Amino acid sequence: MRFSFRLILSLAFGITVVTFLFARAQVRAEKRDLRNDLEKRAEVLAESMEETAEPLLARGLRWELQRVVDRFGNRERLAGIAVYDRAGRLMITTPRLDALVGAASGLVSQALAQGSGRGDFVKSGGNDLHIYVMPLRADSGAVVGALALFHDADYIEAASAGIWKEALAHVLIQMVLIVLVTLLIVRWSVRGPIAKMAQWMKAQRAGGAAPQPDIPEDLFKPLAHEVTNLASSLQAARDSAETEARLRDLGEAMWTPERLHVHVQGLLQGNGLYVVSNREPYIHRRRGNATEVMVPASGLVTAMEPILVACAGTWIANGSGDADRENVDAHDRLRVPPDQPQYALRRVWLSREEEAGYYLGFSNEGLWPLCHIAHTRPLFRAEDWQRYREVNEKFARAVVEEMAGAEEPLLLIQDYHFALLPRLVKKARPDARVSIFWHIPWPNPQVFGICPWQSEVLNGLLGADLVGFHIQAHCNHFLETVDAALESHVDWEHFAVDRRGHRTLVRPFPISVAAENREQPAARSVYVERAKLFKRLDVEGAYLGVGVDRLDYTKGIVERFRGIERFLELHPRYQGQFTFVQIAAPSRSEIPRYARFVQEVTEESERINGRFQKGKWKPIVLLRRHHSHAEIAEYYRAADLCLVTSLHDGMNLVAKEFVASRDDEQGALILSQFTGAAHELPDALVVNPYDTEQVAQAIRLALEMDPEDGRARMRRMRVRVQEHNVYHWAASLIGALAEIRVDHPIKPQAEVLPIRTLRAAAGQTSLRT
Repeated sequence: MRFSFRLILSLAFGITVVTFLFARAQVRAEKRDLRNDLEKRAEVLAESMEETAEPLLARGLRWELQRVVDRFGNRERLAGIAVYDRAGRLMITTPRLDALVGAASGLVSQALAQGSGRGDFVKSGGNDLHIYVMPLRADSGAVVGALALFHDADYIEAASAGIWKEALAHVLIQMVLIVLVTLLIVRWSVRGPIAKMAQWMKAQRAGGAAPQPDIPEDLFKPLAHEVTNLASSLQAARDSAETEARLRDLGEAMWTPERLHVHVQGLLQGNGLYVVSNREPYIHRRRGNATEVMVPASGLVTAMEPILVACAGTWIANGSGDADRENVDAHDRLRVPPDQPQYALRRVWLSREEEAGYYLGFSNEGLWPLCHIAHTRPLFRAEDWQRYREVNEKFARAVVEEMAGAEEPLLLIQDYHFALLPRLVKKARPDARVSIFWHIPWPNPQVFGICPWQSEVLNGLLGADLVGFHIQAHCNHFLETVDAALESHVDWEHFAVDRRGHRTLVRPFPISVAAENREQPAARSVYVERAKLFKRLDVEGAYLGVGVDRLDYTKGIVERFRGIERFLELHPRYQGQFTFVQIAAPSRSEIPRYARFVQEVTEESERINGRFQKGKWKPIVLLRRHHSHAEIAEYYRAADLCLVTSLHDGMNLVAKEFVASRDDEQGALILSQFTGAAHELPDALVVNPYDTEQVAQAIRLALEMDPEDGRARMRRMRVRVQEHNVYHWAASLIGALAEIRVDHPIKPQAEVLPIRTLRAAAGQTSLRT
């Protein structure tokens, strides 16, 4: 009620002020126009009388002049006429003008002296008058007298008063109408949505499942945004509490973000936590005149963010968005997440040359194919190695800056982009606990020996206190490589390396996804969802297979297509029935090998489709674009099978994502034996992707498997993924790092290679030291 009263008063005041200003301007304009009109009429009347009055006055025909004056004196709004002699003495007037003639004395004197007409508005006896005096001349041109016209000007003020009254009436009418309309608008557009929102929040607070109300975003966008976030947080907290209660009741120990939060806080005990990765968790990009915040599709973000939130840590990453620089402070930092800031993001800026050499060059044309052993020749260039070292040094400086003032900080370095970083940070901060997780495979010593700078890479990695891989086999290969390339002691019993006074533990930490734990399968129809997808793709079919990959030559996409081709050859009854959808996200297109691979995949799909396609059915649908998690989830839930045929993969989270999405316990997973996931999911149909016959038979088995057997397999895989989810991975990694005892040397060890030594080694093939 108070709000409405204040609103009405504000509107009334605003309308009154605006109307007053407009009315005032209108009155002034009207008075100006009426005065101008009166002045012109006086001049015209004086000129018309001049020709008649001048000869009569010159000849002294006073009686005739009186008749002329009387005849003109009855004009509208004319108060009277007076005639003066050349000395300015009154000679003749119209009746009842005696009281007003005195007001014209000054104008008469001026007109006679200057010999020209004079006019002015005066006030006399409470009346407004306009007096106009015109000199009268004889035939010789000499001034013989003056003619004065007196006009009543009271009507001008009366007209102004009428305008004010009309304006006041309009104000009252407008005020009433606007107030009524405003109250209706407030009721329909403000109170109504707010009431709906309040009812919705009440239902949320009570634990109900009311749908979010439809409210106008243009007016309530900030409020709606915050209320939605609040409701989401409330629901997440409620779900978490219910999950924890259920798990305690069942005696289970499933890891959740909340459990990870508590676990990490207990481990850190106030120590700072820092994460380094090439990819940042939040990217600012321009969209027209606006800036939007994007969260990259990354399992790393899912895993690391709960840890950083738990301890208000710092994430250090490459600032890659075109609007990133506009959204940091003077120290290149910002608080994230944007909606509820809880930890710091420090952005490191790389030039195009650094990006090309460090990321595209040494990391992805050198280390990536070297570690994946996927029949693509690795390229090692001295200039790329130089950029790689420079970027690692740049990140090391940023990390040390962020650690300033922190005691015994913990550092989690992510992936092969930062092989030199552990040693650089450890040299500057010996008290720091440093780990690096290598997300890609590690090859055998003979293969890794191809790298011209293998000693420098290994020495950089061994600066860490903990080196993590996905599976034990990769740990073994790493230890074998160290044993073959460096003078060190490999402790095989404890899987550690002792080198010049520093001990590095090597452990497997299989990464996973944030799997949900649902007690009941979702109430939906796989067949209905599949039919919707087929309709959207404009194809016909009965069975659906799906593959989700980056367009990378290590993912075995071409081999997968050939397995599908062989399946259709061996089992022609599935022609016209089975369609495989390959979701292929473009990746590293600046690298020539990746550009060629895109062409290979496209040509192979077109060749197979050209061979088998009939009408609206085709065996392979290739979708070459980035898809959101929600879009991919639709295909996961509707598919009969998922094909993961990587030629070499550290883990492959697509396999686990597919399993996590199948809360209906249907669908089959065909999984390459060369993935880390194959060690964790033995209930998948494990195949050699190079064996086309085996892939074809696995597709047939997946489509024809006994439903009970299929559900049992999926159920066991889901239990594994749920119990060993991404939060379990993060807890294991940080738990192992926190348990490491850190020595505090008085001075840096002399054998730790300084940056200048690394630079001097650029371009030289490393020998065993």
